[in-house]
This record gives sequence, C-alpha cells and structure tokens, in this order.
Amino acid sequence: MSMESYPQSRLSIFLESDLYYRFRTSRITVSAAIVTALILLAALLAPWIAPHTPFDVTTLSLWDSELPPVWVEGGDPRFVLGTDNQGRDVLSAILYGSRISLFVGFVSVAFAMVIGIVIGLISGYFGGAIDAFFMRIADVMLSFPTILVALLVSGIARGALPREMHDSAALVVLVFAITITTWVQYARTVRSSTMVERSREYVYAAQLVGRQPFAILFSHILPNVMGPVLVIATINLAMAILIEATLSFLGVGMPPTNPSLGTLIRVGNEYLFSGVWWVVIFPSLTLVVLVLAVNLLGDWLRDALNPKLR
Repeated sequence: MSMESYPQSRLSIFLESDLYYRFRTSRITVSAAIVTALILLAALLAPWIAPHTPFDVTTLSLWDSELPPVWVEGGDPRFVLGTDNQGRDVLSAILYGSRISLFVGFVSVAFAMVIGIVIGLISGYFGGAIDAFFMRIADVMLSFPTILVALLVSGIARGALPREMHDSAALVVLVFAITITTWVQYARTVRSSTMVERSREYVYAAQLVGRQPFAILFSHILPNVMGPVLVIATINLAMAILIEATLSFLGVGMPPTNPSLGTLIRVGNEYLFSGVWWVVIFPSLTLVVLVLAVNLLGDWLRDALNPKLR
C-alpha cells in the first residue's frame, strides 16, 4: 500500500484548510492569538510562576507597601511591577486575578451557550407556542441593558444570602448573572439557523427513517448551526470578562480577598491620586490587552466563517 492511500489525520486536514491559511497569513490575528495564549497560560500557571503569594497574609509586610515598579527610583527588584498599600506584589496579583476573570468568562460563556443552543434548537424546530414563549422571554431580556440585569441579579442574590456567605458565593453569583444576560444571542441565532435547516432534505430523510426529533436536533441540525455560535462565543468571552470587571469594580463582584482584575482596578483606583499609579495601571492594561486580543480573534473568526467574504 502506498503512502498516498492512508487517510489524512484531522490535524493535517486542518493545516491544509483555507481556515488555517487565512489565520496564518493575518499578522494581527496571529499576534492576538499569541497574546491570548500567553495570558491564559500565565493565569493557569500562576501558582507556579508568580513571584509571590499575594493573598497569604503571613507572607506580607507593610514595610514593602507602595513600592514603585523596579525601573522607577525606589523600586525593589523583588517586586517588578511594584506593590500595593498592603505590600502585595502587583505582578502576582495580576496573575492570580486573571485566573478569576478568565474562569468567570469561560464558565459563563459555556453555560450561556448550552442554554441558548438548547432553547434555539427547540424554538426553531417546533415553532408555535413553544417558539413564542421562549422568544418573548428573549425579547424581555433584550429590552434591558446587560450590565443592569447583571447588577439586578447580583443585588438580589446578595440580599437573599446571609452576609457571611457573600464572599464565598461571589463567584457563583457572577457566573449566574453573566449567563442569564448573554444566552439570548445564542438562542436567537440558533433559532434562525434551525428554521432554515429544518426544511433541508437531510432532515426530511431523517424523519422518514423514524429518527426522533431530539435526535435530529442534536445529531443532524446542531453541527450545521455551530459556525455562528462559535463566533458569538468568542466575542461574548471578551464581553463576559468586561461585565465581570465592571461588577467587581462597582463592588458587587469578587471580594478583595480573592480578587479578579476588576477588583484589583477598583482597589487601585482608590490610591491613583495619591501617586501610587502602578496599582491600577497594570491591571487595567492587562484587562485592555486581553479583551482587545479576544475581540480581534472573534472578528477574524466571524470573517473567516462568512462564505460571502471568501
């Protein structure tokens, strides 16, 4: 048997695809992917690569508080990006804070995507009263600003939970608040695509051979509507990170004892006008670079999967 007769692996097929060619020939997209991967890798490896453990009070010293970055006069080589008012290393805090922000972003996007896909498939396939019910709920959700709904959900959760549980439940509340405000985009997109796909010949063929509706939805229709969903998920990841940062900045997100990037910005903002600029500038730059890189990836994916632009 000649070498040419062996089937190609999925990796080799992808490397020869038009999608990968469009990716590697776009310098901006490659740069955005590298930046996103570096931030993600640094966040995942924070316990091993962070110079200090910033939230262990036994390792902190007030003598090290408000030290500037190492390249500024008075800086300490132990703290490359300086320290905050409690002597916590800013670089280590950013690494640990990025973990929280990325975790909230990925988990909330995953939950919103699952909920939106299921509702969109059911609404688009069955139509009628089921479709009207879900779409009216979606219309109501779209009539309110996303951040306002997230603030409302967070406020209700904090009012319903005992005060001593606020910090421990903050992560769950954030994920729930972001999920409930972002599932609508997936549902409406999948619904419209499903309404087109349900009239295709392969759906009629599956119905003729006795396939159950949910088997048709998840085995046949779902793979054909995932392209737009992946684009929305990529863009919504950046939006979810921003919503989490906004809620934390407003004081209804992660607590200072387990901060995200938004919490670090909020804490650092209190000392900005006292000259301790590095405590707020570096977490803010990290957030801006992360969101910009993810948005650039989302824009590229949207264009790459659009057949009209090929």
